[in-house]
Amino acid sequence: MSPSQTETVLVTGASGFIAGYVIEELLRHGYTVRGTVRDVARTEKTTHLTALAAQLGGRLEFVAARLDTDEGWADAVAGCTFVLHTASPNPPAIPRDEDEVIRPAVDGTLRVLRAASASGTVRRLVLTSSSLTVNAGRNEPKDGWHTEDDWSLPEACTPYAKSKLLAERAAWTFLDDLPEDRRLDLVAVIPGLVLGPLQRPEVSTSTVVVQRLLNRSMPAVPNIGWSIVDVRDIAVAHRLAMESPKAPGNRYLCGGTYTGMRDMAHVLAAEFAPQGFHVPTLRLPYPAMWLAARFDPALRVALDFVGRERLSSQKAIDELGWTSRSSAEILRDTGQSLIDHGLVHSRHK
Repeated sequence: MSPSQTETVLVTGASGFIAGYVIEELLRHGYTVRGTVRDVARTEKTTHLTALAAQLGGRLEFVAARLDTDEGWADAVAGCTFVLHTASPNPPAIPRDEDEVIRPAVDGTLRVLRAASASGTVRRLVLTSSSLTVNAGRNEPKDGWHTEDDWSLPEACTPYAKSKLLAERAAWTFLDDLPEDRRLDLVAVIPGLVLGPLQRPEVSTSTVVVQRLLNRSMPAVPNIGWSIVDVRDIAVAHRLAMESPKAPGNRYLCGGTYTGMRDMAHVLAAEFAPQGFHVPTLRLPYPAMWLAARFDPALRVALDFVGRERLSSQKAIDELGWTSRSSAEILRDTGQSLIDHGLVHSRHK
């Protein structure tokens, strides 16, 4: 029996986009998986995972635990060797009160850490962070790439970016303050813009970018870009961060090739024009984008990415052996998944 077959991994926020693929990756490698959800009675967002576990012959269970209360977390971590904390609020638009996202993110992370450190069994916690924790409010580095040594400036962050920044900062501070008899390893995985195929017919906050291009819900393309990364590769990064002896105490940026939105549009147009999708490829000047963002919440969020999303994943490549799919493959798979799930419609229809 391999070590993984005797170890239980807790994945928080099991119904999330990243969490779903993390669970699949763990099941495929023989781990017993426990996932937290807000309400175990509402199975519509987890039935695909239950079916996947049955298909793979894996062991998967769900337990109730919420970021805004201590209730359930002690039971959730009981007997677990690892915790992968992916849960965090991610609104599609900027909230009126930033504490709507900051407090659940920070307080929830600390709840998970307190429960894990008190469990007596958890050895390592892997935290899902965000590239927004390294580049908000910072100029582009001289060599053109952000690294794990960079930290965002809180005063320059949108509420979501600040929630991820403060949650990760709180996690490292909590670890530093732990007594020796309750120490556990901490690793942060820092994804770029996470795209990829959907496990169920619900658009994630990040895949809205591709959905809007395919639906032509904008007349032209803003001059922004991202280090896009496939959700399946991010799932692998979580498992590697959990298993690698080199990982404890480290942050790992995981972003693929920097890809401008116009380049994304050209890939999608070439792939899906034969299916009747008319993807916009004309450039939207920044002043027009800024003006449009006053009326479009999603564009308002996108303004935070202008000129700041070039990420170096060299550390993850060197220390974890991590690899990433090409941006073209990621975009084609994301687009096809949106079509297959009926979340975008061509002009032919």
